[in-house]
Amino acid sequence: MKPHFLLLLLLGAATAAHAQTDTVKQQRFNLHFQQTIITQTKPAFSAAYSGQNSLLKTHETASSLTTTLFGGARLWKGAEAYFNPEMSGGAGFSQTLGVAGFPNGETFRVGSAEPKIYIARLYLTQNFEWGTGRDTLDDEANQLAGTRSKRYLSLTAGKFGMSDFFDGNTFSHDPRTQFMNWSLMSNGAWDYPANTRGYIMGLFAELGQPNWTLRYAFTMVPTQANGSVLDEKISKANTQTLEYERRYLLNNQNGTLRILGFYNKGKMGNYREAVSTNPAAPDIDAVNYYGHSKWGFGINAEQYITPSLGIFAKASYNDGHTETWFFTEIDRSLSFGSVLKGNSWKRSNDELGLAFVGNGISGPHRNYLEAGGYGFIIGDGRLNYRPEMIAELYYKIDAYQKKLWLTPDYQFIANPAYNKDRGPVNVFSIRAHVEF
Repeated sequence: MKPHFLLLLLLGAATAAHAQTDTVKQQRFNLHFQQTIITQTKPAFSAAYSGQNSLLKTHETASSLTTTLFGGARLWKGAEAYFNPEMSGGAGFSQTLGVAGFPNGETFRVGSAEPKIYIARLYLTQNFEWGTGRDTLDDEANQLAGTRSKRYLSLTAGKFGMSDFFDGNTFSHDPRTQFMNWSLMSNGAWDYPANTRGYIMGLFAELGQPNWTLRYAFTMVPTQANGSVLDEKISKANTQTLEYERRYLLNNQNGTLRILGFYNKGKMGNYREAVSTNPAAPDIDAVNYYGHSKWGFGINAEQYITPSLGIFAKASYNDGHTETWFFTEIDRSLSFGSVLKGNSWKRSNDELGLAFVGNGISGPHRNYLEAGGYGFIIGDGRLNYRPEMIAELYYKIDAYQKKLWLTPDYQFIANPAYNKDRGPVNVFSIRAHVEF
């Protein structure tokens, strides 16, 4: 074989390999799928009294199902579009009532348990990049494989979930694969904007740098608490969320600190006004009007101790003057825990998690419930206040090639809905999760 022919052959092979690498780095479109089924049961527990929003004290078993298709496409330079049709069905215990830190993060506050198909996400993102350093992005749900500069500005518009962009945590964020309790999905006191299924219309901006990221979102809000119809009076009803994330190394192990602040306003009710207007039977919906607002903040930290062991902690607060509008009735929350990979017992993809949560409410919120008021999640007709305390333990099993996961889970809930006169509640769960 002639030398120049061999050289051309090698150059051709290198060009083909480079082209293949470029194809991987600039994935044009992708398609992913997930399905999660959670079945939970609780034995009967003691309760001195119950109200219309109480967790039933009798034995219950309940199941939820979500199925999601994730589609992504690269449209032009820096532009990406994502579309997620989703189906959900099933129900939580007692129509998803009676616990502020509800034990199933896949259960929504919807009126019917019948499976429904809807658009979860539909949004467009435009990226602007500069600088020479680059990160490699994997092919994942709502993320196209490729490279991105460590310095960038991205602008997003459409329908999305706030948890897609804010308040992330490597160890405690996703009820489909991690802890199941609502209090462990995000900072519990962050009343994050969402419709009844957990998604919202809005604008999102993210400024990325090698060691830190700044995020901001402006969104619409529903016309009523836990509603699905969005309020078109955007100047009077909107939310603003700001988050700063700092990444660092501690003892050569990755760590991240996130600080989040939020401000929500809309046609909301005020707890003090509800009690003063009708002390015998306060009704938060009778005193809701434009001009009411809620503000708060959250701190969210995670740290690897070893490559197999990580810990996390979260603390959050909101002013608690106006009714909960989006998420759940928590005004103060503290959580911490750890997650251990199964390397030491030769199950490297398995995972053992343990977490503890303490939830509380503001003075006006407490007085409203003590007077017999009801929110959209909790209300026992009266209240012997104590903080709601939760512990959760799970073991996630890689049942088949990192595509099928089975997770037995146990949760202990003391003082459900902040009521010492009810509980404790023991919740046993099994979760099946498929993704590819």
